[in-house]
Amino acid sequence: MSPNGIRVAFSRFFHRWGPGVGIFVTGSVALWIVLLIVLPQLAMFDASFRFNLPPAEIGGPRDLHTLSNYAALLLDGRGGINWLDLGVLGRTILAAVFVTILDLLLCYPIAFVLAHGTSGGRARLMVLGLIVPFWVNEILRAFAFRIIFGSSGVLNAVGLGLGLWAAPVDFIRQDVALYAGLTYTYLLLMIFPIYNAVEALDRNQIEAARDLGSPWWRVHWRIVIPVAKPGIASGATMVFMLTAGALAAPQILGGPSSLWFTQLIYQWFNEGGNWPRGSAYAVVLLLACILVTLLAMRVFKVRIGEIGR
Repeated sequence: MSPNGIRVAFSRFFHRWGPGVGIFVTGSVALWIVLLIVLPQLAMFDASFRFNLPPAEIGGPRDLHTLSNYAALLLDGRGGINWLDLGVLGRTILAAVFVTILDLLLCYPIAFVLAHGTSGGRARLMVLGLIVPFWVNEILRAFAFRIIFGSSGVLNAVGLGLGLWAAPVDFIRQDVALYAGLTYTYLLLMIFPIYNAVEALDRNQIEAARDLGSPWWRVHWRIVIPVAKPGIASGATMVFMLTAGALAAPQILGGPSSLWFTQLIYQWFNEGGNWPRGSAYAVVLLLACILVTLLAMRVFKVRIGEIGR
């Protein structure tokens, strides 16, 4: 959205709700953004350029800026490249892309059916069926997935009972449980943006295309998806960012070889006690996610204003 568009939106909001409500809402949003987003990010960015000093030396003559925390991510200390940490970062980004694509493939049909395939009580029942399971805490859902996909879990019990496989399958070690858990966790963040976009589509356009003999895939490709593209972009952005920054699910559902980059950040902050190094790793993850998102927006020709609708 352009600055002029933002001004018009604020003007309409103030005109509709009055100056009192307008000032309260605007001030609350500004306070939220500054205190909980901007200032913490600036503090973390500044800390990433500091040495890991004892509290008594912070602010003293040794408290200088340095690039050593970022160099530690690139170099292993022996003159070589730190392939371990860089590999974890790359795998995390690729895994987040995979989960985002999987969520899109699952959620697009659900959002379309919810918008144009149901109405009245059935639509409300479907929405409740989607929302109610998420009343359960994320940690409990992750442990539930571990029980389902464990060696002696429900899935293995059913598979062995039906003779689908001869021995228990280790879904945890193969990261099946991790990807399933992450995909499920962010379903709603993909469904509702697409639903909001598709709901605005005139059903007569779909009916006209069907009457003219267009197959279902062409109707979606030429009519529905162009309308749903802002919702798809918004949902994909949220799912990708949150998946790349997930910690609980990788800790609980991840196998021995599925180290997540957020786990490295957690280790530097808490186990290593090196907040500057952890801050540098967090900044790198944030910048990597932003670059991937901007690249995807450029490839699919989506503007930032469309995502914010």
